[in-house]
Amino acid sequence: MNKTNCDVELLEKEAFQIRRHVVNTIVNNGEGHGGPALSCADILSVLYFGVMNVDPKNPKWEDRDRFLLSAGHKCLGLYGALVEKGFVPEDVLNTYNKLGTPVPGHPDMKKLKGVDFSTGSLGHGLPLGNGMALAAKLDGKSYKVYVLMGDGEQGEGSVWEAAAFASHKKLDNLVAILDRNGLQINGTTKQVLNTCDLADRYKAFGWSVKVVDGHDVKSLYETLSAAPFEPGKPSMVVANTIKGKGLSFAENNYKYHHWHPGKEEAEQALNELKAYEKRWL
Repeated sequence: MNKTNCDVELLEKEAFQIRRHVVNTIVNNGEGHGGPALSCADILSVLYFGVMNVDPKNPKWEDRDRFLLSAGHKCLGLYGALVEKGFVPEDVLNTYNKLGTPVPGHPDMKKLKGVDFSTGSLGHGLPLGNGMALAAKLDGKSYKVYVLMGDGEQGEGSVWEAAAFASHKKLDNLVAILDRNGLQINGTTKQVLNTCDLADRYKAFGWSVKVVDGHDVKSLYETLSAAPFEPGKPSMVVANTIKGKGLSFAENNYKYHHWHPGKEEAEQALNELKAYEKRWL
C-alpha cells in the first residue's frame, strides 16, 4: 500500500536487494539481461515499496494498481521486486530460464503471481497500458496503470501510436516511466536510432512530462506520487539512469546488456555486492 512519507532508507535498501537478486541469479544461471535490469532497480523499488497499491496476498485484487514491464527483458529486476514484496519465494529464482520455470527470460502472467501481462515484444507495453487505463475509466475505477519502458524501444512505431491515443483519450490514470540509460543491445540509442529529445517529443504528443534522476529514490518517489501531473493528461517520467548500475565494470557499457559472467567477473560482482551490503548490516 502507499506510504504517506518517503522512507529513503527502505527504498534504497530494497533497490539494493533487487540488484542482489539480479546479480546472484545471473551468476548462478550463467547468463541474463543484467545491464537493463540493474538500471531500473531504483524505479522498481519506488513503485513496489513506495507508490503502487498492490497486495501480495491478493495478487488479482480488482482495485490494485497495474504494472507493465514493457521491456520484458528487464524481467530479473521485476522478479527481484516480486520476491522482496512477498509475491513469490526467493528460491524460485534458482529455476530462472529453465524448462517449465515460472520465471522465464520474459515475464509470463500465466506462470507467476504479480505479473499483470506477459511482455517482451518491444513497443507493446504502452498500448496494453492504454487498454487497462481506458478500462478503469469506463468501469469507474480509481487504480493507476504504470508502464516501464526502455529508451531502445522508443524506435517502435506502436509506442507513438499509443502515445497519441493516450493523450486523445485523456488517460490521466496512465503513468509511463522511461528508463533512459542511453544504451541498447548493440550500441548507444543515438547510434542505433536517434529518437531526439524524448521529453519534448512526449510533450508534443500531449503528455505531461517530468525528468528525474532515475537513481535518486527520493526524487522518484516525489515525482511518481504526484501523478497525474496535470488533469486530463497521461504522465511521463523520464528517468535518467546508468545501464549496469551497481557493478563498476558494467556501468555504461552496452556489452553487459546481456551478461555471460566468467569466473573472475562473477567473483568481482559478488564482492562488490558484499562491500555495498555492509551499509545495511
